[in-house]
Amino acid sequence: MEHEHPAPTGSSTVDVLALVLRLALLLSTAFLAGGGLLRPPGDRPRRTLFALGGVSALLAVVSAFAVDVNVVALAIHVVLAVAVPVFPRATRWTSAALLVLVVLETSLGGSGVEFALDSVFVAGAAVWFGFALHGPVPAAAIRPGPLALTLGGLLVLAGAVRFELSGLGFDRRLYTTLFGLAVVAVVLLPVVVSGLAAVLRERAYRFGAAGVALGFLAWSALGAIPAPPPLPVPGVPLLADDAGFPVLVSPQRPGRNVVHFPASAGGELSVGAGGLVTKAVARPGAEGTWADVDLPPGRSDLEIRRGDTTTVVEVDAGERPGPSITEADAPECASAALGGLVAGRADVLTACPADVLTPEDSGALVKLVGFLAGRKPSALTLAEDDSPRGVAAAKLVRETAARTGLAVRPDAGPDTALLVVSGWAGGYTALTRAAELQRLEPTHQYGLYLAPWLLNGPIVNAVASASLPLRFDPRDATAVGYAVAVGNRFGGESPALGGFRTWLGADHSAGDVQIFAAAQVNAMPMYPTEPHATGMVMDRDYAGQWVPDGTIVPITSVLR
Repeated sequence: MEHEHPAPTGSSTVDVLALVLRLALLLSTAFLAGGGLLRPPGDRPRRTLFALGGVSALLAVVSAFAVDVNVVALAIHVVLAVAVPVFPRATRWTSAALLVLVVLETSLGGSGVEFALDSVFVAGAAVWFGFALHGPVPAAAIRPGPLALTLGGLLVLAGAVRFELSGLGFDRRLYTTLFGLAVVAVVLLPVVVSGLAAVLRERAYRFGAAGVALGFLAWSALGAIPAPPPLPVPGVPLLADDAGFPVLVSPQRPGRNVVHFPASAGGELSVGAGGLVTKAVARPGAEGTWADVDLPPGRSDLEIRRGDTTTVVEVDAGERPGPSITEADAPECASAALGGLVAGRADVLTACPADVLTPEDSGALVKLVGFLAGRKPSALTLAEDDSPRGVAAAKLVRETAARTGLAVRPDAGPDTALLVVSGWAGGYTALTRAAELQRLEPTHQYGLYLAPWLLNGPIVNAVASASLPLRFDPRDATAVGYAVAVGNRFGGESPALGGFRTWLGADHSAGDVQIFAAAQVNAMPMYPTEPHATGMVMDRDYAGQWVPDGTIVPITSVLR
């Protein structure tokens, strides 16, 4: 059986050959640039510079066959590497240009702050290498002893800032991942070299050259080694990509947890902890596949199996118990937590959407019942469940219907309207039953209506068309932006209302209520010239859909 353990190393995507070539090229070039900059005036270039120039040029050419490189940059690198020892009168100019090239190659893809740090570290290391090659020759403008302390201090400062920017704390990632070990080397080796400079003064250049070289290699490697993911936090649902596809673990507390995979991850997935493995299966009203897993207290490994491949994801359930989540409401709860994770927040999961009927949803239901009363169906067929939200919603619907003279009954009829206020599983079941009844005989001819929280692809697509009272337009830029974001982050997952609200944050404002109809048709009520969210493609499977392979449009004005 093949086992993959990408999380402990943090380096599963590193091409070892390309990394070795990159490090050898940058180190030899830094030595060459430093040696050329500090070559004593009037001295003929030493054999060392010729050797370094040849090695640097050769490695640059070899790297072109191993990885994709910019041909122009490659040619400039080779020319400068050869020019440093061959043209003594221009050595310092060509060395300075080569040093700039090393900085650019080291900081490729970095931010402005990272570029500044790369400039400081690479320049400081190159000057150190130059003194190590030629020896500290005192001059009126340069005092090698104090300069060694200054260079060491600059390297220490750059290393400290790099540690701050790395995203790592003083945790186990510093010694269990390649990225962490490289960061440790970048921080500690300059400290050791600075200590040597304080004691040995100008003699520190050659004794400390090995430490600076190792620190330079670690610094250069950071750009090629992927940073390890954040450590799991007890009580915060975990979103990981260690298996090569997204996986969501919720609520990450001791005891029963749900593990969710997107549909794009494929089938035949199993997951477990402590030896007990459960097959991931589809659940009513939810996308993708799901599995229940019992997590022990504290840190443990979650095993994800697909065929003969097993991937390990580190989890940390902590010691405190999590919220009480029923099996029927677990997918909706996890989907709501996913919205916060997509937004970059790490909130502890303490409650689920099904735990309470929010004021904005209760207001939407009141307006919906008033709208239905105006249409005068013979009765309102109510589908509910026993969750706190479902119980409160059913009570509210009955009270509102009684005030408007609209009868409420549990059974269907030809002139009734169906209103579903249950959770995802119950809502999916209610709609599939309604669809089957409508195929057999005229049923619910006044329409199928859903509570706002049931805006989820598998639920609304269970019937040809269903209507919902919403306080936002799923076609506007913010809603489409969330749909694109959650799809990009979680393997094409469709958005859901709970996740959207969590993504917006607690201070989002509720809009006016309109009734929207979701239908399984390939139409999008947006003109070609209208701006679309980033990543949105106007074809059948474009990103940003709230209803997969369908559409959702308003069918009323604002309800008052």
